[in-house]
Amino acid sequence: MDALSLHRIHFAFTITYHYLFPQLTMGLALLIVVLKSLALKTRDPKYDVAARFWARIFAVNFLLGVVTGIPMEFQFGTNWSEFSRRTGGVIGMPLAMEGIFSFFLESAFLGLFLFGEKRLSRWMHWTSAFLVFLGSWISGFFIIVADAWMQHPVAYRVLPGGVFEVSSFWGLMLNPWAWLQYAHNMCGSVVTASFVMASVGALYVLQHRDEKYGRTFLKLGVVAGVLSCILQIFPTGDLHGKYMAKHQPAAVAGMEGLFNSERGAPIVLMGQPDIEAQKIDNPIVVNKVLSFLIYGTTAAEVQGLNQIPRDQWPTALPLLFYSYHIMAGLGTYFLALMAVAAFLLWRGRLFTARWILWPILLSFPLPYIANTAGWMTAEIGRQPWLVYGLIRTSQGYSTHIDASTSLFSLLGFLGMYAVLSILWIVLVYNFIQDGPQAVSQDAPSNGNGSKTA
Repeated sequence: MDALSLHRIHFAFTITYHYLFPQLTMGLALLIVVLKSLALKTRDPKYDVAARFWARIFAVNFLLGVVTGIPMEFQFGTNWSEFSRRTGGVIGMPLAMEGIFSFFLESAFLGLFLFGEKRLSRWMHWTSAFLVFLGSWISGFFIIVADAWMQHPVAYRVLPGGVFEVSSFWGLMLNPWAWLQYAHNMCGSVVTASFVMASVGALYVLQHRDEKYGRTFLKLGVVAGVLSCILQIFPTGDLHGKYMAKHQPAAVAGMEGLFNSERGAPIVLMGQPDIEAQKIDNPIVVNKVLSFLIYGTTAAEVQGLNQIPRDQWPTALPLLFYSYHIMAGLGTYFLALMAVAAFLLWRGRLFTARWILWPILLSFPLPYIANTAGWMTAEIGRQPWLVYGLIRTSQGYSTHIDASTSLFSLLGFLGMYAVLSILWIVLVYNFIQDGPQAVSQDAPSNGNGSKTA
């Protein structure tokens, strides 16, 4: 295997592993704010205890997100030095802003939220939770801005030597691709957090332990889950897909397995792409739906791969096809499951319906798979470009780092991250087994906290 392939595998592994943690913390930050808001409104201590319980899980995921995120950014310089040299003047700006502004905002107020409840007033403690949420979501935005420029480069100029720099700060920040991708991504984070919270609630209800908190987790998880699942599909997913069809037709054709341009193009629900024969084997299709979804009419023509030069096709076409269909299939399942659960919640039967509690419990890892498949779809779909239409992936890697060095580093990361995975599992398992009651004794001695704040 050559050095370029190993560099790509190395970065794919580190970024995929890293994103297991931020996708939960960004969504969980919002749900913790909701719990703290309910505590303020109702003055029911169970919401404070629930927020404190989830804050412990948030903190562990935040810590591992930091630990795994820093090496990932160093890889820009070690494994992708040519890419960094040429585009650092553009992507360096949002990445620096993420670290200087949002990361420090999130980390500083996370400390206040975790350790200041007995010293802060109730409103100040709520404010610290809100600022943790705000910091995490701003952090996500700046990262998305950097990635969106690679997907749809705007507001740049080319200097001698093929180096890029920003020509308009606001043009970079207001990149339409960034806002569409950001909305879709943050809905995915809330889906993950909702399923994790609902699954823990289902576990407690099924085990007949901590049922007061289990019902709270289920109720909030299901309500947030059904709303985020709807928004994930429409309008965020719908708008992002239409924008992608306009600016990255090769990616959309690869995702859908559309080898030939077709008027009234069908959508493929299942099948296996055959690259040599340029067809889908054993397809299950719904006629004319793809044209309608992209252009709003069944008569529209959708551009196929046959109209795109072969050297501009996504380089891992079968993986792109399967990633997209895994994401879309799981997204449909999430909406169906949460819709049924929301109906039962409305009818007052959710907490006794074991036939739905078990699927909720067992579904907790699926949003991680769906989010990973979604990011694979976005990044594989951009290939063979590192910066779409400007820099090919083969032009951006560090040529002075050979394959053996990259392989050695990758094996080292595999070992270290295996240890981190065991640590994470042990900590989160113990938190869930101890239950919310284990943190109830940490409550402030009075309802208002210390007046020093």
